[in-house]
Amino acid sequence: MLYDAEFWVAVAFFIFVGIVWKVGGFSAIVTGLDKRGEKIRAELEDARILREEAQKVLADYQKKRQEAEAEAAEIVRTARAEAERLAEETQAKLADFVARRTKMAEQKIAQAEAQAAADVRAAAAEAAVKASEQILRKDSAVSSEALVAKGLSEVRSKLN
Repeated sequence: MLYDAEFWVAVAFFIFVGIVWKVGGFSAIVTGLDKRGEKIRAELEDARILREEAQKVLADYQKKRQEAEAEAAEIVRTARAEAERLAEETQAKLADFVARRTKMAEQKIAQAEAQAAADVRAAAAEAAVKASEQILRKDSAVSSEALVAKGLSEVRSKLN
């Protein structure tokens, strides 16, 4: 056993462990491991806090996105309603414009008809006057000769 290498390795190991224990190496190792564990625990806590904050930020952004989408939908709805209202107003104005134009055209047509009727009446009256004048000229020439002849015969009869 004294000549075995494993024996001497075991003895050297125990001596080394004893020296490390005497110098306080184990407490330094334990303290170092404790510090390392605390550091890891703190990093995990920071990571948890950051994760919670990230979830809150994500929730806030999702809420803002939903609000923005709702606002955009409201804007689109309002724009559509405004467009429909403007289309209705335009349609009503167009109908009013067409009605006014139609009324004006009807008035112009009525005026033109009245003017044409007046022109026809004036032309008819003028033609009637000319025709009457021509008839009276013909009749008055015949009738004046007859009247003169009748007057002469009356004077002869009264004179005789």
